Amino acid sequence: MPAPKSPHSVWHHATVTRARRERQNGHPGAVVWFTGLSGSGKSTLAHAVEEQLHARGCRTFVCDGDNIRHGLCGDLGFSDADRAENIRRIGHLAKLFVESGAIVLTAFISPFREDRRRARMSVDRAADFIEVFCDCPLTVCEQRDIKGLYRRARNNQIADFTGISSPYETPQHPDLTVQTGARSVAECAREVLAMLESRGIAPRGENV
Repeated sequence: MPAPKSPHSVWHHATVTRARRERQNGHPGAVVWFTGLSGSGKSTLAHAVEEQLHARGCRTFVCDGDNIRHGLCGDLGFSDADRAENIRRIGHLAKLFVESGAIVLTAFISPFREDRRRARMSVDRAADFIEVFCDCPLTVCEQRDIKGLYRRARNNQIADFTGISSPYETPQHPDLTVQTGARSVAECAREVLAMLESRGIAPRGENV
């Protein structure tokens, strides 16, 4: 299904192309899409990876699920339809970052496989989209529960909560799986950076 667009709108092709931006940046643009349960360490890992990329001179930005819902997606709830729209918007935003030649790291639960597939397809080249599954047992996520969300969900104070009253569809073929429930942030960051290096996205450097 093609992405919706406003009527009477025509895509304007910029004279400064993605290739020119990437040459100026010194690295290609890409999406690193972190997915996993609430509390699985997505945001923490995304920012840890960004710190390393920034130290290497890369142009980066982290799109965090909570932060995005303060503005761009502040009108959405957590129904299946609203979750799908949330990811559709983020997928398009990520595409724009890639066109700018930046490496965008997104930290969203993004519980449904079809929504993640559409986000991948929103970028021009599927290889530019790197899905990283933050694999963390539900019990560990609940133990962390910094925001108290699981406790409230267990007490029926939050509806449609992923892992409790709403499903999470585990990625079937992620580009990378990191064991965020068992390994340190530094160890997981090294795995992500190694993949980005192997694909020629991140310049080689000294990892954390």
